[in-house]
Amino acid sequence: MSVFETSAVHRVKQVAQRAAYERETAHRILDAGYVAHVAFAVEAGPVVIPMAYVRMGDSVLLHGSRKSRIMRTLAAGVPLCLTVTLLDGLVLARSAFHHSMNYRSVIVHGRAEPVPTLEKPEALDRFVERLAAGRSKEARPANTQELKATEVLRVPLVEVVAKVRQGGPNDDPEDMALPVWAGVVPVEMRLGEPVEWREESVL
Repeated sequence: MSVFETSAVHRVKQVAQRAAYERETAHRILDAGYVAHVAFAVEAGPVVIPMAYVRMGDSVLLHGSRKSRIMRTLAAGVPLCLTVTLLDGLVLARSAFHHSMNYRSVIVHGRAEPVPTLEKPEALDRFVERLAAGRSKEARPANTQELKATEVLRVPLVEVVAKVRQGGPNDDPEDMALPVWAGVVPVEMRLGEPVEWREESVL
């Protein structure tokens, strides 16, 4: 289906007109990001960890050390919330109340499942390709020890909602005559000029 059948408990209630449940919208936002914030609960309380991710079909892949708390906990199947947010602009209004931000976001609720060992190499190649197309064919692939030390998790995209804010400030009619600049300051993430790194390189 072209639309996620997100259950009522996870559908957007606040400013619901900004929500989107189309697969194409969510996929496009996920494919533009690099970092997801993954939240889960442990006995000591809630935890949120920023993680590299990559979309593979209708799933999001995560990877990390098999010994880390987050990978051990998520692999056990605890509920999680994965969020990706792209900031597109600062919205400056004539009133303090109506200042805002333009953004694109995706929230995924669900549980992770370990990727089978035989599928790990392809999954890890996806992460490398996300950084630079064609790179997985140039770099040395993970060896047996590295594959064993790495956990790769798949989060199926089932309970998914995207939310997007675009445009300028929503000023009240009575504020339009105020002598205050209003508009949008664009925010961009861009890749810089590559810097070759050698053993003798110094930051």
